[in-house]
Amino acid sequence: METENTYIQLLTELKQKIRQAQQRVALSVNTEMLVLYWSIGIDISIKIKEASWGAKIIDQISKDLRNEFPDSKGFSVRNLKYMRAFADAYPDFLHEDFSKSEKVIVQPAVAQLQSTDNQQHEFAQGALAQVNHPILQPLVALIPWTHHTIILDKIKSADDRLFYIRKTAENGWTKSVLTFQIESRLHERQGKAITNFDSTLPKLQSDIAKQMLKNPYVFDIMGMGEDIKELELEKALIKEIRKLMLELGKGFAYVGNQYHLQVDSEDFYLDLLFYNFHLHCFVVFELKIGAFKPEYAGKLNFYVNAIDEQIKGKQDNPTIGVLLCKTPNETVVKYSLKGIKSPLGVADYQLPKKLKSDMPTIEELESAIKKTKNGEQGG
Repeated sequence: METENTYIQLLTELKQKIRQAQQRVALSVNTEMLVLYWSIGIDISIKIKEASWGAKIIDQISKDLRNEFPDSKGFSVRNLKYMRAFADAYPDFLHEDFSKSEKVIVQPAVAQLQSTDNQQHEFAQGALAQVNHPILQPLVALIPWTHHTIILDKIKSADDRLFYIRKTAENGWTKSVLTFQIESRLHERQGKAITNFDSTLPKLQSDIAKQMLKNPYVFDIMGMGEDIKELELEKALIKEIRKLMLELGKGFAYVGNQYHLQVDSEDFYLDLLFYNFHLHCFVVFELKIGAFKPEYAGKLNFYVNAIDEQIKGKQDNPTIGVLLCKTPNETVVKYSLKGIKSPLGVADYQLPKKLKSDMPTIEELESAIKKTKNGEQGG
């Protein structure tokens, strides 16, 4: 048995060394590629401005580079234009002043990430572990090239670009998730929910909790046309809500939907229950179709207290409750939360404009969710 344990320990250590080496290799390759692309972009940008060549020169450069390096796929006209845009967007990419201003901004958040199999998370963590290299200090060096092209295409503000670079590095977003977050304007929504966290949580925990909440939440149920079936809607809605909560990043783990609680002889069912490993607490999400009503805060407070009494461990922090509803009136919400000792937050949700015409009405959604609840309770 001792020999077996020793072998398992050795194997674990070897796997860790291999993964760390793979991270360093991936980081090195990405870094060198970004440096090369930035340098090419700077050279092209300067020559076009100084020599008055005109942007058409990029077509000729692309042709000549591809003839010289036929196995390289990075020298298309489109990619060379991205390189120029990249250099113009981050002119101080290799300079010390940029490094000092932006270094380690994402380190506190990324350092809190739980170990996962997600390669994007590993990449971000590996990048931050190498901050002694001057090129690794800027935020710009922490994400892959393809993500940069998406940000360059869709974001014009320098501050907003750095926001999405930071969030990508923190949360390991794929290209599709990054695109969705940009198109749903996460930079305008994050941290905007109405809460009582300042009065119910310690400052550090309150700040982290507020940054994890968006207002509004955007439900992007793709592929749902006019011929959508009721059962398809039910499944898609629950799946989408769960996916969006997990995409908040920063340590959310899914516990269950229609989570059963029994208080004395009465049964209750929470819409969604998560655990957050950074805040070390359970998080209850309740979805209400329609505008906010004061009684919703009381019901959510009840659920939070029940979780605290029945499930929360001694090492856990107080449970947080989040209510998603349509167009909450800020004053009504503040009055409703005042005096409640449990940490609660209220946020809006919406569907993208392009989907609204194909989606069922609010009343139809409410009916579908009620049937989902009743069906699962009966099962």
